Amino acid sequence: MLGVMVSPRKWVTVCMVIGTLYLSQGSAVQFAGFNFQPTRILGYLCLIRVLVRGELSFARLHRIDRILLVLYIYTTLILLIRPDENRALRLAKLMDVLSVYLSFRALIRSPDEWRWFLKIFALLLVPYVMILAVESSTRRNLFGWVGALDKIWMRGTKIRCLGSFRHPSLLGSVGACFFPMFVALARERSNRMRGILGAVLCVMIVGFSNSGGPLSVFMVSVAGWAMWPMRTKMQLFRRGLVAFLAVLAMVMKAPIWYLLARLSAVTGGTGWHRSYLIDVAIRNIDRWWLVGLPLSETSTWFPYVIAATGGADITNQFIAFGLQGGLLAIILFFILLYFAFSDLGRALAKVRNSYRLAGEEGLLWALGVALAAHISNWLGITYFDQFNVLWLLHLAALVSICEYFMRAPAPQYSFIEEDFELQAGPTLNNRSSRPAGTN
Repeated sequence: MLGVMVSPRKWVTVCMVIGTLYLSQGSAVQFAGFNFQPTRILGYLCLIRVLVRGELSFARLHRIDRILLVLYIYTTLILLIRPDENRALRLAKLMDVLSVYLSFRALIRSPDEWRWFLKIFALLLVPYVMILAVESSTRRNLFGWVGALDKIWMRGTKIRCLGSFRHPSLLGSVGACFFPMFVALARERSNRMRGILGAVLCVMIVGFSNSGGPLSVFMVSVAGWAMWPMRTKMQLFRRGLVAFLAVLAMVMKAPIWYLLARLSAVTGGTGWHRSYLIDVAIRNIDRWWLVGLPLSETSTWFPYVIAATGGADITNQFIAFGLQGGLLAIILFFILLYFAFSDLGRALAKVRNSYRLAGEEGLLWALGVALAAHISNWLGITYFDQFNVLWLLHLAALVSICEYFMRAPAPQYSFIEEDFELQAGPTLNNRSSRPAGTN
């Protein structure tokens, strides 16, 4: 809390992430009937800080910022009109998202600041992974001292570590979603050692979680970087992917979303549940397309329910938005993701056309791969507890860095007379034949 309030701006993000990683939702403070988790307290204080210091400008909100605000405010309003909802809880969750995201947007301003944060984050992961190693070998979670769940998750004879999170899949997602960032660092000579350290630690986190979902997301991250050589032909890749999925849909006996069940046979996990959830949600779309559906009314979707809600286990972020706000919420979510990839594409084009920015392409590519990793993760899990902070950190970094490159001045080229004539050829040997405005 002290670091968030008084540290230099670039250190505030580090303080926020320390609170996210090394404290759990169980170490909460009860005050006036409200439950204040560490990330909630830090988020509110951080928002106050950036507002008081003038580090946040609402006048410069990006289109992604605005669509995110509309998405979460709209779904919250829909939930507030339901009689069985906890209104205070819904408003608190809305404030959690807005305070954390807007704070990160104010704190992260340039690619160099994001690189600096990643290098610090790699060091923060060293003791964290050591604590996970203790949990894996002794079956005792040291984060229990700060309120983490005191339970053992097993898959066969192997433990599934929790760390400071409430589910092994969320722990593994930390490693799977940050891995692309450290690959980008490892490609840069000056940051290579720190990038390799961070990448190795991310792989270890995925391994300690022993979860099929994070392993699948990690494979998406690896595949994303494997596509680096064809980065300028992504339109061809997208068309090929659509054609491939269309052919699969025609030849498969089951709907195409049952590929998740097939994939879980390799990576492990409950792929059938995830596939069937999409299937049953589509079959019941007439019940939730307009204003969503309370979770308690999904109790007949599966032969088992979640005790806390009395409904189905909604392990899909897209369907979760649909149940909260109907099809419009899902559309808003897709628009947000479309804008994110669109801005990445424009920023990459700007960087590729500028000699001065040529070394920044890898960092932008890593942000795109991380976003793709999150999307693949949302097909098998909804984000909850403090992991939302890390997702919002990624999105804020993506928006800020793309905005930074788009504001950069257009590259200016000037040629010496002889060099121009040498490169342009004999048809441009006299000034009168040069295009207007050429230096």
